Amino acid sequence: MKRLVVTADDFGLSREVNEAVEQAHREGILTAASLMVSAPGAADAVARARRTPSLRVGLHLVLVEAWPTLPVDRLPDLTDGRGLMRTDMERLGLDLALKASARRQLAAEIRAQFEAYRATGLPLDHVNAHKHFHIHPLIAGMVLRIGRDYGMRALRVPREPRDLLRRAEPGFTPKPALDTAPWAALLAVRARQAGLVIPDRTLGLAWSGAMTPERVIALLRHLPDGLTELYTHPATAGGFPGEAPGYRYSAERDALIAPEGKAIVARSEVRLGGFSDF
Repeated sequence: MKRLVVTADDFGLSREVNEAVEQAHREGILTAASLMVSAPGAADAVARARRTPSLRVGLHLVLVEAWPTLPVDRLPDLTDGRGLMRTDMERLGLDLALKASARRQLAAEIRAQFEAYRATGLPLDHVNAHKHFHIHPLIAGMVLRIGRDYGMRALRVPREPRDLLRRAEPGFTPKPALDTAPWAALLAVRARQAGLVIPDRTLGLAWSGAMTPERVIALLRHLPDGLTELYTHPATAGGFPGEAPGYRYSAERDALIAPEGKAIVARSEVRLGGFSDF
């Protein structure tokens, strides 16, 4: 059986993102969204989710490059001079290994984000992290431990089969993923041991920010059996604070509402839903 979770990341980043999420769910194949609980548009996102209960919402943990939930003076090892989480992921990963203070601060911030999500009253469909930073073994351990206290039942594991990408787009050569692949494999083992639902594969890694209608349609045509997560970054327009340079937000929104994609899902008898539906 083909089971598919179609997710929008960065829910709450801006009104443009939130508008696209709501549109893509109502008119297209989007089934889930991952909420940044302290982003500028978080309150608007929560309001939209409350009036759209069929949209499955999860927590998009922000551990790098965006807004923390705790005051920055409680996170001196994790934040920069702009009041945002640090962007130097490699150095931050090393600091977590070497500095007990950084680990304590990160655990507190992760718990604060779970608390903020709980305060929304929304059911927790899934958990993932901005830039997939939860694959870091130390962070993974914190997320697995703390998430258990908040009813976490599903976790993204960012593993994308290269052969599927080549079938979807002949001639495409994915970049090596040796920096993340071993950690993703370890995360899968730990998540399964914790009894969590994880996808068999996650689509959207190689083409992050460029999940165009053509690519999404091609991936849907070649969708394997099992549980697949296809994640995107839709928005009705760019130009908002926190947007990623070069991301084709409107094209990703268009991919989710394309009639051909909806028809393929219907013809292929793909079962759509959130993680909590499977």
